[in-house]
Amino acid sequence: MATAFEKYQKRRLISSYFSVVISISLVLFLLGILGLLVLNSKRVADHFKEQVPIVIFLKDTAKEVEINQLKQSLQMADYTRSANYVSKEEAAEIHMAEIGEDYVDYLGDNPLLNNIDVRLNADFVTPEKVEEIIAELKSKPFVDDIGYDKPLIEKLTQNVKRISLWVLIIAAVFLIIAILLINSSIRLSVYAKRFTIKTMQMVGATKQFIRRPFIWKSVRLGMLGSVLAMGGMALVLYYLNKTFPELGLTRDSTLIVSLFVFIFLMGLIITWISTFFATQRFLNLRTDELYY
Repeated sequence: MATAFEKYQKRRLISSYFSVVISISLVLFLLGILGLLVLNSKRVADHFKEQVPIVIFLKDTAKEVEINQLKQSLQMADYTRSANYVSKEEAAEIHMAEIGEDYVDYLGDNPLLNNIDVRLNADFVTPEKVEEIIAELKSKPFVDDIGYDKPLIEKLTQNVKRISLWVLIIAAVFLIIAILLINSSIRLSVYAKRFTIKTMQMVGATKQFIRRPFIWKSVRLGMLGSVLAMGGMALVLYYLNKTFPELGLTRDSTLIVSLFVFIFLMGLIITWISTFFATQRFLNLRTDELYY
């Protein structure tokens, strides 16, 4: 009978440890995914900003030397990510391929202009900075016009600011929730052994001696939960990077490693602090208060 009871207690203990590890790993995994979103939100936003084209249309009277000088100055400018010259013939071929009709032959002339397709660095894709750049380029006498999607740039700027703010708020809230959930799991684990804690205290064991095995056990569970969470994060990051390589999610390896270290330390620190206060609470209770 005693053997059956011991087996039951052992199974119950293993089940308790298992639930604690799963709780810790799931919470830290979600926290880590949110951390990846926070770290890469700017990178994703920058990627979309850098896809907005600014097309500089050149007059037919523009000389080749003037075009080359403009292109070189654009490539050397801090705000330029890329600058590609497209002749009116190339532009016509691209346009005809898109619409499926040879309108040059129909019109008898190519109405398009030579142009330079410019993509800006993300930090310069704001309404104010784009206007400054365009004003500078329009001052050149051989520039006919400049085309760009002003409403799109304004919308991108507004949405990036709004999304960044909400991502930070959600990250802070989720961090608090993660701490509370892990703390609750640890408290329940310690609660199941409250009578053992009080018995050890009654036979003369010091508080530090009683707390030590509980803290060490919880820290090990926290380490295991952290490792499982980091494994899940690594799989998600690998999948996203393989599916969307243009986003360069793993480009900044230092930030990625820092996030993994943060998640690992969170598992250790939260479990240590939670176990310390949970055991301290039961150590300070009277024996008759353990039943409530």
